[in-house]
Amino acid sequence: MAIDYLARLDALLAQSGSDLVGFVPGENMVYFTGLHFHLSERPILGLYSRQGLSFIIPELEVTKLDARPDLEARRFMWADQDGYHGAFAEAVTALASDGASCALDGETLRYFEWLALEKAGLRAAQTRDIGELFFNIRARKTPQEIAKLQRAIDISEAALQATMAWARPGLTEREIADRLSAEMLARGAQGLAFLLVLTGEKSGLPHGSTGDRVWGEDEFLLIDFGARYEEYPADITRTFCAGEPSPQMRAMAEAVYGANKAARQFAKPGVSCEDLDRAAREVIEAAGLGDYFIHRLGHGLGLSVHELPNIVAGNKQLLEPGMVFTIEPGVYIPGVGGVRIEDNVAVTEDGIDVLTSYPRKL
Repeated sequence: MAIDYLARLDALLAQSGSDLVGFVPGENMVYFTGLHFHLSERPILGLYSRQGLSFIIPELEVTKLDARPDLEARRFMWADQDGYHGAFAEAVTALASDGASCALDGETLRYFEWLALEKAGLRAAQTRDIGELFFNIRARKTPQEIAKLQRAIDISEAALQATMAWARPGLTEREIADRLSAEMLARGAQGLAFLLVLTGEKSGLPHGSTGDRVWGEDEFLLIDFGARYEEYPADITRTFCAGEPSPQMRAMAEAVYGANKAARQFAKPGVSCEDLDRAAREVIEAAGLGDYFIHRLGHGLGLSVHELPNIVAGNKQLLEPGMVFTIEPGVYIPGVGGVRIEDNVAVTEDGIDVLTSYPRKL
């Protein structure tokens, strides 16, 4: 089903409460226009008002805009030899004169782009940041978006199954990562969201780096990864052990599995993000490992790997149908390693659909 981008833009403008909204290349531009541009030293700025959609755009990128007549976009074009300030001035004069209010994507807009707007005559008093509004709108996924996420997950899990049928102690983290990457691409991944393979005590680093460490017998292997399909990523973590895990390692794995299960059973519309985090955290605390669960329970998943909602203590936002997020409790003990079990779930009218299905036990 074709996406009605102008309807999305109308909703954004209405919710912004401003005369004009502005955004730069990235996931927000993809979501609201379907256009893919690099965020580079050449500024590109999308602007939407009741007059329609406009772009401040370098000459070399205009062909992409010309290929989208459905957007009916006006062009304020600039060439490398002339610089971009003239195009900014023309756009501000045409769209934001007479004190028109302008709401900007402050999460992504860069300082030099703001300075160009200011030099063009847009006063600070006319502007405000609606970066969070972009994320709030994107937090409620359409069935089409969820279907793309599910396809990315299916590719990822099939690739992990094939990789683990081959993997063995004696391989390096990088060798395992390379095999998993190849398996995802062979199954139709249109790129990788990310890929992290950690072994032994390195698995105790939630954001460690894949390297040349060799996976040894009786050690943890933690894989955090995801394929992309039509822009949408999977985000899955599973933890393995070859050989015989120690009693401490087993206790860590059982606590994390229990926390993951408790959260999956508790999640539904109307539950607050902080209460969901607490449901998982209490299980790990009861196992005496609360000090080693050092991050939020999860995060939203969509065009960006990290979106709203944030499943974290202090966030009173309620879960709503259409939200997709991760459930990823973890325990990380220095010198021993770490266990994380990460699932992707979608909120339904009366509960959740668990989109991931790869076995969760150590």
